[in-house]
This record gives sequence, structure tokens and C-alpha cells, in this order.
Amino acid sequence: MDHPSLVTLDSDSAPRVVFAGDRLVEVDLPPGTRCIYPKPPLAGIKDPDAAIRYAINHPHGSDPLHAKLRPGMRVTIAVDDISVPLPPMRRPDVRERVLTIVLQMLADHGVDDVEIVIALGIHRRLKAHEIRHIVGDKIFDAYYPERLYNHDAEDKANIKHVGHSDHGEVLNLNRRAAESDLLIYVNLNFVAMNGGHKSVAVGLCDYESLRHHHNPGTIRASDSYMDPAGSKLAHDISRLGKVAHKALDIFTIETTVNNRMFDKNLDFLMKNEDDLNGKERLLSKALVAATAKLPQPARQAIFDKFPAPYELTGVFAGSAEAVHQKAIQRCFDQYLVPISGQADVLVTPIPFISPYNVHAFLNPLLVQVLAQGYLFNMYRGAPLVKKGGTLILLHPCTDKFDHEQHAPYVDFFHQLLPETRDAMELMHRYERKFASNPAHLQMFRNGHAYHPAHPFFMWYWGENGRQHLGRVIVVGADNEYIPKMMGWETAVSMEDALYRAKGGQARSLDITLLHVPAIVMGDMTPPGAPKSSSGGGAS
Repeated sequence: MDHPSLVTLDSDSAPRVVFAGDRLVEVDLPPGTRCIYPKPPLAGIKDPDAAIRYAINHPHGSDPLHAKLRPGMRVTIAVDDISVPLPPMRRPDVRERVLTIVLQMLADHGVDDVEIVIALGIHRRLKAHEIRHIVGDKIFDAYYPERLYNHDAEDKANIKHVGHSDHGEVLNLNRRAAESDLLIYVNLNFVAMNGGHKSVAVGLCDYESLRHHHNPGTIRASDSYMDPAGSKLAHDISRLGKVAHKALDIFTIETTVNNRMFDKNLDFLMKNEDDLNGKERLLSKALVAATAKLPQPARQAIFDKFPAPYELTGVFAGSAEAVHQKAIQRCFDQYLVPISGQADVLVTPIPFISPYNVHAFLNPLLVQVLAQGYLFNMYRGAPLVKKGGTLILLHPCTDKFDHEQHAPYVDFFHQLLPETRDAMELMHRYERKFASNPAHLQMFRNGHAYHPAHPFFMWYWGENGRQHLGRVIVVGADNEYIPKMMGWETAVSMEDALYRAKGGQARSLDITLLHVPAIVMGDMTPPGAPKSSSGGGAS
């Protein structure tokens, strides 16, 4: 039986307080609506440093790290970028903890040819203060910028061809990493689609290698890319990851954190509204009122002000495949909530942050990624909503883009989407042309913009949601143009949206609210199984 605070059938007792971008809004849902809440945070490891040392000395499928070291060898350490966790975690970041221990071990074994690469893939270059936040002051001051730097996927001289998969897919990797005696990858596995073979094969590759799996066909064939077992994306990446592990000596360190996204002053946002005490109800009302009145920068500052107090819940080291299975299970322990029966309507609040807008505004294309990509895929077993069902979003869908980070997105959104929303057509007609745009490549390599191919990948990321859903309705949009551009409808209220979802028919709807953030995944029983009707949750 589910925990009653995690899966609740809504009554008239309290409105649900949810995010609509950087606003908090109250939503009244019909009685019987199933509300799915995040699990409480798992307990953090009491001595993280001891756990890290134990992991690298007791690895899975590999010799211990110390056994791989010898004086004079060349070592590269690759580190996940700031796209995870969300929002950035309170210092010390878990990556700083791992790096501190690994670098000391390297020094103890006479290894001084060491460089640290931020494994960006084709994400934007991190700024110096962002790198400092990840690695800490001591490491930053000792290594940046000569021996601590961003991976550059367009630096042809420093990209090396490593090999081909058995499907003929090409793998090109960061030259320094590919030519090292040992590559150590330090990962933060925030969700189950992170880590594993994806770390090296995506984080250190170039555009040509990404195209083999970052495409509409792969995403359409992926049953929840948040569940690697059913994800063609994960399987395709693994083929190239195996090429990397065959060619290179790679030692993987994967870490997991709990879902403590909000500090004590805001942690009530993760709770079931029916469980709030008097003080928390007042705070909730105050935030709803404040975010309705404050200007956008001030609203976002409320949530940017406090780094997340995530805690380490797992650390595993060794070979990528053996390590990743353990990390995935720890993620599932935190995120999975058992659910029975698919809904006719899935209501998904859209929060203020995604992996691709850290320190920037969540633009409309990224709203689409969260809606039809990430949040739609937050399931194992079967989608939370029936085939042809309705997705209702809460977001203003403001026509606003950060021109430092998301310059290529502007051209994609306003030039290409008016031509076609068909992902296959976008890929075949426009992707390569955009990917080689000199101005955008200049901003990618020397500024802090995403690669010009990245907005295409972001559109593809919503492809299985687009193919599955019958309609998407936005509540709270401040314009009709942006939703219409993405093939969505608008409604003036939740009541209006639910009326539209009925399609003019006099029928009742099975409605599910995915109460995010923090992260929650539905562990769905097969379609057709009855949904629980008791107040104690779904069974």
C-alpha cells in the first residue's frame, strides 16, 4: 500500500500549491484527482568522505583505483557539469568531495600529470564562478585555467577518433581524455538517465557522435528514457560507451543524492498540502501572494538565493556498467512511487529550472522539454497518462530567451517552428545547417551559449511525449502565440482546461497531478489495472 501522503485522492479540503514557472499558484482540482507527491528525502550518508574512500578502494568490476596508479602516468579526470543537480547544491558539492580525495591519492602515488575536464558534451561553457562552485576553492585555485577547463566539442585539433560501434556509429572524444593512461569520470547521478556509459560517450564527445542517438527516431523508440531498461536512448549510447571502455582505461565514480531540493525555510513545498501545519500554511499563502505581485527577476531570486541542501546517498566506483546499476537503484529508491492505472489527464506544473537554464530564464523551448520530455517520462512501466490522453501544463509560456545562453534557440523557435513542428523534417532539412552556423559556433566556443544543434535536440527530447499525447493545454499562459507555435491549446482556468479535455462529451475524467518539484517518478502497473479509490493511496 502506498504512503497516504505520497498518493492522495483529492477532496475539497485544500487547494494544491504548485509551480507555474517562478510563480506559486493555488489550483483547485476535482474531488478524486490523484495527486502524486515526492518521497521524503532519503537519509544522507553520515560520513561522505569515508564512503568515497571505501568506494574507490572496493570497486565493482575493476581493480581499486590505487592499483591503477604509477608515478609519471598521465591521468585525466572528467567531471559532470552544472546541469545537475537542480538547483545547484550547497557547497561542498559532492564532486568537490570526490575530487579532493582522488587528487590526494594521485599525489600520494607520484602522479602529477593531471588535468580536469568539465564534461559538457555540447552544453554551454561554464563560467569561472560556476566551476569554482563545483570543485571548490582549493582545487580551482590550483588547477584553473591551464589544468581545469571546459571540454570543447568543436575544437577539432583536440577531438580524437576512438572507434566505431558494431552498428557503424562513430565515437570521437576529447583528445586529452582519449590519450591518457587513465580516465577517471566523476559523475553525479541526479536521475536514472544520467551516468553509466552516457558519462564518457556523451560528456566528452562531439556533435558527430551525438547525432547517432540524439535524434527523433531514437527518442520515439524510447519507452521512458528515465528508465534505462526500456530506453533505446540508453541502449544506443551504451554501444558507443562500450567502444570507449574497450579503447581506454576508465575508472568510474558515480554518486547519488537525495531529493532535498529546498532548505528548511522552503521544504514545505515538497509536502502534501493536507499535511501542512499552521505556520507552513501561512508561508505557503505568503509565497503565492508574493510571487503573484513581484517582478520576474525578484521572483526567481527567491528560489536562486538558497542552494539546495542535497545530501550524498550513494557512491559507487569501478566499471561503468557495474557501477551504474547500483546508482540507478539508489535513484529509484528515492524517486519511485507505486501507481496503479493510467489517467485520462495528467496535470504537470512546470517549475522554474531545468538542466539547461541554470542561472537563466526558462524559455518556451525548455518548457516543452520539461513538459513533453522530462516530466512525461517520469515513469517506469507505462506512462502516467493514457495513449491519446491530455497533458495540462501550468506555465506563463512567456516569449523570453536568455541571449547569452540560448541565442541559437531564438532562431530555431522563431524561424523554424513556424515552418514545421515535425521533428524528422527539422532534422533532415535544418539541423546540419544550424550546427555549422559560424556566428552561433563562435558564441558556443568563446562565449557561454549552447551549441547551435542543441535546440534541435531539445525539440527531439519531447518526441515520445508528442507522439503519445492527444492534446496539450496550457493554463496561465500570458499569450496565445507561444503555445500555438508548439501545437498547444490555452485555457483561462483549470476548470476550462478540464472541460476541453472532455472533448465536449459528458463524461468523468481520471485525473493525475504530478506534484513537482522535487523529482518524483510513477512506478506504473500495466495499463488496464484498476486505480485505487481509497483515501490511502494507490495499491
